[in-house]
Amino acid sequence: MLALLLLQAATPQTAVEAERAFARAAQEKGQWTAFRDYAAPDAVMFVPQPINAQAWLKDRKDPPKSVEWWPTESYVSCSGTVAVNTGGWIRPDGSVGYFSTVWSKQKDGSWTWLADHGAPLATPREKPSHPKTVRASCGGKPEIDMGGCLSDDDRTGCYAAEDQSLQAHWSRDGGTRVFHVTIWTGREWKRVLEDVVIEDAQ
Repeated sequence: MLALLLLQAATPQTAVEAERAFARAAQEKGQWTAFRDYAAPDAVMFVPQPINAQAWLKDRKDPPKSVEWWPTESYVSCSGTVAVNTGGWIRPDGSVGYFSTVWSKQKDGSWTWLADHGAPLATPREKPSHPKTVRASCGGKPEIDMGGCLSDDDRTGCYAAEDQSLQAHWSRDGGTRVFHVTIWTGREWKRVLEDVVIEDAQ
C-alpha cells in the first residue's frame, strides 16, 4: 500500500505538474534525454519544419546546460486527459521565448507530449506560482464535430480530446506557422490560444 501511495504521489496528476516534471528532468538528466523520455512515439517538433521528435532526438547529445521553461497557462479537456500548456523559456545564453505543448494522459496515469513548438520573444514571460488553468465544459452539445482531425496534408496537424471538448491545430504556409487551441464552453467553441510564428525570424 505504501509503495502504491508513493507511486501515485510521484506521478503528475495534471498537465501543469507534468510540464514542471519535464522541465525538472531536463535540468537533472539532460535536455534531449528529457525530451525523449516524455515524448510520445509520434510526437512532433518544429525545427522549424515539422519532424518526428523521437527520430530527431535519437542519439542527440545533451547540451552542457539545458534550457529552462515554465508553464503560464493550461487548457484542459473536460475529461482531463488532453491539455495544452503554454509558457516561457530562457536559454543558457540569456535569450528568451515561449512554447506551447500538447499533452496526453495515458492509461497508467503518466503524461506524454504530442507536439511542441514555440519561438523567441523580446521580453520573458512571467513565472506565476499558480498558472492559469481553463477546463472545457462537460455540458451542452457541440454544434460542430471538432474531434475528427482528419488530414492527409503534411502541412497541418491536429489533436483532439476523445470527448471533443478541446482541439489543438497547427498549419504551415510558406514560412509562417500558426498554432491555435479551441475549447468548448458549454454553449460555443472559443479560441483560447493562437500563436503565429514567422519561421525565418526564429
